[in-house]
Amino acid sequence: MAKLGKRVRAAREKIDANATYSLEEAVKAIKGAASAKFDETVEVSLNLGVDPRHADQMVRGVCQLPAGTGKTVKVAVFARGDKAEEAKAAGADIVGAEELVQEVQGGKINFDRCIATPDMMPLVGRLGKVLGPRGMMPNPKVGTVTPDVAQAVKDSKGGSVEFRVEKAGIIHGGVGKVSFEEAAIVENIKAFVAAVSKAKPSGAKGTYMKKLSLSSTMGPGVRVDLASVE
Repeated sequence: MAKLGKRVRAAREKIDANATYSLEEAVKAIKGAASAKFDETVEVSLNLGVDPRHADQMVRGVCQLPAGTGKTVKVAVFARGDKAEEAKAAGADIVGAEELVQEVQGGKINFDRCIATPDMMPLVGRLGKVLGPRGMMPNPKVGTVTPDVAQAVKDSKGGSVEFRVEKAGIIHGGVGKVSFEEAAIVENIKAFVAAVSKAKPSGAKGTYMKKLSLSSTMGPGVRVDLASVE
């Protein structure tokens, strides 16, 4: 087993791995243990009582974080005519139609999120093999296939975070930076958990939310009492 660096060891010593913290205590602990030379992302992990192999237990959605993500998001929009102009006016970084589809097919993907108007989906659908594995395929369920491209661009730029349950029934999400004020991180986490709760599928039986933990990019995990969040 690789030896842990002094910084990592010092960070882990600040957190009791066997303890369960309230949300506010956990956020304070995460901020105190962050030791990287960059502004680490605060990450949430939610263990859900679902089996995503069944269609009626799939959990997917989008959350608007009140305090934003702390990241600069490059947004591409597939649109034509007036909708393309609306996207540009709203601050989209890349806007195009057929020519943008060709660029993406050729492997040129210099954006973090993409949005499409409904009429563009027959074209954009060809990019499933390219965008799908990256989790970037436009989808009406998360508001990235929409005629209101201006609002979608603003949401993406302003702190919109998509989430999707993984095979093991876990949802991961970045909910801000350790440089944020504690209250802002707490607010973002509560909004994220509420969005996942709202997305509870019809096929979920028994306990839906089982465990919640927080960590920073390079820091140790902290178990959180779900009651303090809900």
